[in-house]
Amino acid sequence: MWTAVIIIFVLGIGNFTLNRAVFASNHPVIEQMPPFVHMLGGRLTLIAEFLILLAAMLLAANGWPGLAWGYLAYSALNALTAWLLLTGRV
Repeated sequence: MWTAVIIIFVLGIGNFTLNRAVFASNHPVIEQMPPFVHMLGGRLTLIAEFLILLAAMLLAANGWPGLAWGYLAYSALNALTAWLLLTGRV
């Protein structure tokens, strides 16, 4: 159970890093996002990311260790999206 929480935590750190890198890139897609996304200097997305991480860790700690696989899939999609944006493929 605690292994799942640790895995989710480490993946969460990676998701925060990817989130900040994408917003710092000033990609044209970021500029097309609705104004509420840019509230607080883009920190609104970090708050949403934190809430997802917190929910995943709490669920894993309370008997849902398989949720680590779901969070891994979520992190993989985040990584793919960040890679596409940061390398200019989109």
